Amino acid sequence: MSASRSFSVASLYVHWPYCKRRCTYCNFNKYVSKFVDHERMRRCLVRELKTVLGLSGVSSVSSVFFGGGTPSLAEPRTIESVLTAVRQTTAMAEDAEVSMEVNPTALEIDKLKEFHLAGVNRVSIGVQTLDGRGLAILGRDHSAQDSLRCLEAAKKLFPNQVSVDLIFGWPGQDVEMWQRELNHILGVCDKHISLYQLTLERGTQLFKLVQSGQASVPNDQHMEEMYLQAVQILADNGFERYEVSNFAREGCYGQHNLSYWTGRPYIGIGPGAHGRFRPGDRQLHEARVQTLEPPDWMWEVEKFGHATRKATPLSVIQQLEELLIVGLRTKWGISNQMWQSVSPETNMMEILAESMEIQQHFQNGLLELDKIGLRATSAGMNVLDSILPDLLNALDSHHTAHTSPFAQDPT
Repeated sequence: MSASRSFSVASLYVHWPYCKRRCTYCNFNKYVSKFVDHERMRRCLVRELKTVLGLSGVSSVSSVFFGGGTPSLAEPRTIESVLTAVRQTTAMAEDAEVSMEVNPTALEIDKLKEFHLAGVNRVSIGVQTLDGRGLAILGRDHSAQDSLRCLEAAKKLFPNQVSVDLIFGWPGQDVEMWQRELNHILGVCDKHISLYQLTLERGTQLFKLVQSGQASVPNDQHMEEMYLQAVQILADNGFERYEVSNFAREGCYGQHNLSYWTGRPYIGIGPGAHGRFRPGDRQLHEARVQTLEPPDWMWEVEKFGHATRKATPLSVIQQLEELLIVGLRTKWGISNQMWQSVSPETNMMEILAESMEIQQHFQNGLLELDKIGLRATSAGMNVLDSILPDLLNALDSHHTAHTSPFAQDPT
């Protein structure tokens, strides 16, 4: 498949921008508003979906993910309307995963059944931590008991399709606390867990507290120990690390995120949503970003049918760079077929053979390359961030030395 050929299947990301409060660590495109015009938001999401989905030319949607923000604050009717609009605009796979991020407060717990009836078949619960002090530090608006109640209710409605999100490395947490928390979660969770190391983002309340010396996070050595301890504890309990931050047992993978990690196209709608697809008859895939602020986004959707603020064509080498960054996060890595679908004119094995640094990673047991493709070993996944720069440099060096395969994108 050449880079100019359109994919017939894509995933859909729907961004709900509103939250009841902003967590201390969050710098996402979120808005706290006392009044949300749910009816107007619903109309605009449906209209933008139909416009952008039609522009993409895809023949089927394989998964839908409602993220945010706090999408569980949306009305179930909004979710149902979006899914109906998908089916009216294009086909939707019979086994399509329809997933949603859920905040485990009493309000959202009470709406779980309605979301299920609206078409949601998988949920990701933002537990973050079961430690009361940790929840306060992170600025969460739920208790540990709320999380446990939400988890039990979700498991009954969405058996085998409930994920738990946890954050580690918050101020005051140590390795022993983290081990106890994991063991507690393992006693009550379903079959999927996502782990996220706390990242201090500029402009957030937590960043300011740490910068001013009012709080401190575990050092890099302790962060690494927490992650490695989690990998081992989860493995001992039957959880497979199928992606750097995601663990599943009995093959209960999150299908929507797999579309990102395998380089498949995805369509983003809603304020600040991102997308990657080749619109219409254009020759290059585009990175598309929707207008950030909800009032401006709604005005543009009502006026133009969509609110794509920026559409940047991606060259073949840029697509390969993205494929390396996201593809190696999974245990399957990057297949030769995935590589060839982006750049049939180049050979991944030849490019990597030119780099002494990459050869050293092979010798150190961090990377594997065979007739199927390239992947990080278990040891390599532990230090993936230190390997990726060498892979990107190898690609860039090949691009510089052999410009012909990349000089012109196919027309």
